Amino acid sequence: MTENSRLPRSQRYNPSSQDFHKEDFPFYWLAQVHGRYSQAMERALKKVNLDIPRWRILATLNQEGCCSISQIALHSIAKLPTVTKIIQRMKEDQLVETQISADDGRVTEVVITDKGRAALDEIHAATAPLFRDSFKGMTQAQIQRLNKLLEQLFHNLPE
Repeated sequence: MTENSRLPRSQRYNPSSQDFHKEDFPFYWLAQVHGRYSQAMERALKKVNLDIPRWRILATLNQEGCCSISQIALHSIAKLPTVTKIIQRMKEDQLVETQISADDGRVTEVVITDKGRAALDEIHAATAPLFRDSFKGMTQAQIQRLNKLLEQLFHNLPE
């Protein structure tokens, strides 16, 4: 056994350690998974003439109902000006509708349309194999544990 293999993993995952190994760094794997996932999602969504930002917006609206553009930006991990432009294009494509908030005239609210729900159904059909294969060999308990760990990591990071 080499000296490096006897080191505690707590030293090998820390980028400031002399014994750092990228394969022991969780963010290395998060980046690898995200990159591969994004490429696969882009290929699947291209089949239904959509993209990841539109999918995230439709999925957010489908789950949350009526949302402000800033809420959508937060949930879809995008900047407000970018989401505003995408929402405008989605409105032109009749995937969403917008309205001024009754509570605050400065806020634009967005809702999914029937055409948007139909697009989401197409997305689900196109991406179902990706999600099924992504979690192959994992139990529901493992997936829940993974989500809890990622949530904890998220809350540990600064905004």
